[in-house]
Amino acid sequence: ANFVFARHPAYAGVDLAAALRSRSIIVRHFKRPLRIDPFLRITVGTDAECTALLAALTAICG
Repeated sequence: ANFVFARHPAYAGVDLAAALRSRSIIVRHFKRPLRIDPFLRITVGTDAECTALLAALTAICG
């Protein structure tokens, strides 16, 4: 598979997705079913895209 399904223990999936989107990083958040609401589906892209994702996550989550 070329994606990861992940969550952050301190951030809601919907909030993290919005914060990433504000930085032009698109991830998929699933509102339903509720048991996967905390998770994001993140596509593994190019090295540059992965670096941008990690930088954004560091800026958002600390």
